[in-house]
Amino acid sequence: MEKELIRLNKYLSEIGYCSRRAGDKLIESGRVLINNEPASLGQKININDEIKIDDKVIGVKKKKKIYLALNKPIGIVCTTDTRVEKNNIIDFIGYPERIFPIGRLDKPSSGLILLTNDGDIVNKILRTEHNHEKEYIVKVDKPLSQTIIDRMSKGVPILDTITKECKIRKSGSNEFKIILTQGLNRQIRRMCEYFNYKVISLERTRIMNIKLDLPVGKYRELTKEEINALNKLIDNE
Repeated sequence: MEKELIRLNKYLSEIGYCSRRAGDKLIESGRVLINNEPASLGQKININDEIKIDDKVIGVKKKKKIYLALNKPIGIVCTTDTRVEKNNIIDFIGYPERIFPIGRLDKPSSGLILLTNDGDIVNKILRTEHNHEKEYIVKVDKPLSQTIIDRMSKGVPILDTITKECKIRKSGSNEFKIILTQGLNRQIRRMCEYFNYKVISLERTRIMNIKLDLPVGKYRELTKEEINALNKLIDNE
């Protein structure tokens, strides 16, 4: 059953904030946000919407902050545009509240990605993502030598720059584990291509303090301990 909708100006009047006409003026002046997006005249809201006037929440309690870890399957695209991309992460996870992914994990890759409705933590992580460790297991199409591993760890020229030094450990004839502290577009695949290797599989197993511990396609809420540790890492930047 859909939640009952009410016009925004009527709601402001009913909670005693201002008259409908005054509410319309606030909306026209751009001072009203609904879920952190500018409100429009005639807009309808429901009880779960967060309303801000002059950046202060009014009328309803702040939404519970959601933090999820998902083991993304291959083929799922990390976009919130459900109109354009069929295999988008939002439709795949089917979460009942509005959430969005923190960063990206490309379509041919699998593994850990975080999703949230907390815009503040997204901005903090993305602003400082070059300082945050992300760990991956990578399989390539032919055997690796220790010389290649050493050269790759010292920096590779891709995308008109040199990648930062990183930690790489060989974990099989055709497999290695890598910890990055930057997030260039398709970085690991490009690093491998530079040495004439093709990535067969790429799985992200850790983001900062959050480790992958889920079957493919499943998600879970982060624990309080994980959230607290995550916030400490961000706040220490």
